[in-house]
Formats: sequence, structure tokens, C-alpha cells
Amino acid sequence: MKNKSIYVLACFMLALAIIGAGCTSSESNENTVEETETIVLGYPPWDDTRANTFVIKQVLESEGYEVETVNADLGAIFQGVAQGDIDVFAGAWLPTTQGTYWERYEDDLDYVNNISTGAKIGLVVPTYVTIDSIDELNENSEKFEGVIQGIEPGAGIMATTEVALEEYDLDYVLSASSTVGMATELQDSIDNEEWMVVTLWQPHWTFARMDLKFLEDPKNIYGEGDNIVLLARNGLSEDKPEAYAILARYEMDMTDIASIMIDLEQGMDQEEAAAKWIENNPEKVNEWLGE
Repeated sequence: MKNKSIYVLACFMLALAIIGAGCTSSESNENTVEETETIVLGYPPWDDTRANTFVIKQVLESEGYEVETVNADLGAIFQGVAQGDIDVFAGAWLPTTQGTYWERYEDDLDYVNNISTGAKIGLVVPTYVTIDSIDELNENSEKFEGVIQGIEPGAGIMATTEVALEEYDLDYVLSASSTVGMATELQDSIDNEEWMVVTLWQPHWTFARMDLKFLEDPKNIYGEGDNIVLLARNGLSEDKPEAYAILARYEMDMTDIASIMIDLEQGMDQEEAAAKWIENNPEKVNEWLGE
């Protein structure tokens, strides 16, 4: 009887050990998944945002994080961050250009910091065009063929230009295209010394390649200027505090962003362009890392 009791007790202890080991293994796996969970960076197909996104990607990877990038249109990026499907958007233009998206989702977004200040959007023409203000467009509509060449539908600058059409009572059509398509048509017009007006912004590589000027905006439809803002999903600061601290220190001068954009325009791969800038700016990277 005594031997039987000892046997039963031994079986009971063994069962507890197995259960305990199973629980420990499960908790350990759960913690490992949390620690290595991928950080998702979202970006629309614009070179300034590509520049910041892939620099951030490589800096986070250098600290051991797994990073995934998602390319989508602007509305999907804002919605993805607000819903928590995307962790970071390093390229919101606020308060003006993408202000409607901010108003829609601001309760579900974390405004982490300003990457850059002094960004500008507006209507742009070649410098040989002899008008200087938006309110001169109507009297010269034939020279522009009544068209303002735009970029992707849904872009903040497109929505703002729709407002400009109404406020200035412009007898023009806003033609949607792509950023690359707009720049190509602009270069073709300059090559033929034709008049053309486009939606454009600074920083952008075209200003380094072409002689351009912003049309004055007396009604201030395009605003005084924007910040390029790093947004995150709510809760990222608690989930990944060390990565969040790097993001909160991330800043880039307009000239640095423009230099990466020029490399991209010349055909350099976005990973290569980001790596080149990082290699040439170790002091700045160390600042972001808190070193």
C-alpha cells in the first residue's frame, strides 16, 4: 500500500512538472514573438517619403528590429496607421497639405515629432513663364491650354488645388496623373519652351534639375508651409519603447532629404540611396540612437 501511494504521488508530481513546463514554454514563446514582432512602415509613392522611410528602416534594422515596408496610396496609409495595421508613417505633410486626413484620424494617431519644417506646396511654372501669381492664370489660360497638371488622385496637394480652382474661380481642368508622369511632362514642356503649370512641392528633385518658380498665392490657399511629420499608431510607445525613442529623435534637414531624392531620380535603388546617406552621416545617425 505504501509503495502504491508513493507511485501515485510520483505520477502526480510528474504531471505537474509537465504542465508547468508546458506553461513556461508557451509564455517563453509568446515573449519571443512580442520581442521580435515586425515594425511596419507605410509610405505612398513619393520620393521624399521613400527617402525617410528607408533611412528609418535601415537604422531600426541596425538595432536588431525586423522591419517591413508597405507601399500604398495616402488614404490607405493614414487608415492603416489609425487601425494599427501600420506602425509608422514618416511623411505626413501637416497642418495644411494632408490636414483633411489628420482631422479624420487624429484621435487614433500619435503625432511623434516633426522630421523637417518649411516644406512647401503650390502651383509651379518654369521660370521663363511671364506670370508670377495664381490670379493671373485665367487671363493666360490659352497658353496653358486650360490644364493644371497634377499627380496621384487622393494626394493632399490635389485636394488643396481643387479648393484653389474654386477660390480663384479658375477656368482650368486639374488633370490627375502620377508624380513621375507630371515630372516627365514638365521636362518635355521645358525642352520645348512651352507654358505649363503643375502641382509641386519642396523638397523635390525637380528644383535641382529644372528652373522653376512657385506662383504667388495671395489667397493663401496652400498655406504658409508645412511640417513633414512622423506619425505612429497609438500604443507603439508602450509596445516598443526603445524603437519609439529612436523615432522620436529622428529629424532630417530638407537638403538631406533632397539629396536622397536626387539619387532616387537618377535611378538608385531606395535601399542603396538610404545606405549611402547613412554611411555619409554617422554623427546624425548616432544622435537618433541616443549615442
